[in-house]
Amino acid sequence: MKIASTTQENPLDPLDQQEGARKSPSPKAGNVFTVEHRVNAADRARMNGHLGGILWFTGLSGSGKSTLAVELERVLFARGYQVFLLDGDNLRRGLNADLGFSPEERSENIRRVGEVAALFAEAGMIVVSAFISPYSADRDRVRAAHASRFHEVHIHAPLEVCEARDVKGLYRKARAGEIPEFTGISAPYEPPRNPELVVPTAEWPLSRCIAELVRYVDEHFAQPAAGRPRGPAAVPFAAAGI
Repeated sequence: MKIASTTQENPLDPLDQQEGARKSPSPKAGNVFTVEHRVNAADRARMNGHLGGILWFTGLSGSGKSTLAVELERVLFARGYQVFLLDGDNLRRGLNADLGFSPEERSENIRRVGEVAALFAEAGMIVVSAFISPYSADRDRVRAAHASRFHEVHIHAPLEVCEARDVKGLYRKARAGEIPEFTGISAPYEPPRNPELVVPTAEWPLSRCIAELVRYVDEHFAQPAAGRPRGPAAVPFAAAGI
């Protein structure tokens, strides 16, 4: 499997696309008014040397999402990018600690994460979001709300490979019936239909996966910085496997 890039060329300047990009739902409460910023996306991009945006990693448990996200954050930061990782397990210890794994709670989990990721992106940062996010409708909803900033990345590995890895021992517990509604076993996973990128972790070593992700970021996010060079041309990758 080759890495897939399906991003379409757009004649508009990417900074113009990001202005006013958020499509927020109507608030339940009344008397809520939007406060306009005096620092816009173009200002932030010139200062940072790159656009803000969301790299949304989706894939089965054990596909390598967290491993890649942690290493990509390190490499991008060393190259001069303003970058932050949002990881599913971490957010379930705080913001989403009140949510379980029913279909409704999974959807709410992704809705909240999408809004947090969008705030980071609007602040000019590159957000690496690593979540199973099993339902296409939930991912499409985040894309629709933040279209110009959203980049879906399918971290792909077959179920049998993920189950063989079973780093956290979750598949064993799911097979034993100890974990209900476990994605890929007793709950569905809906693969992306047309992601911007596919990273086949069962076929590629960690170094190649990271190199392809860095290439994608350089191509789609980098902008001329305000008098600052873009970090080192190459940063050594960690030796750990996926």
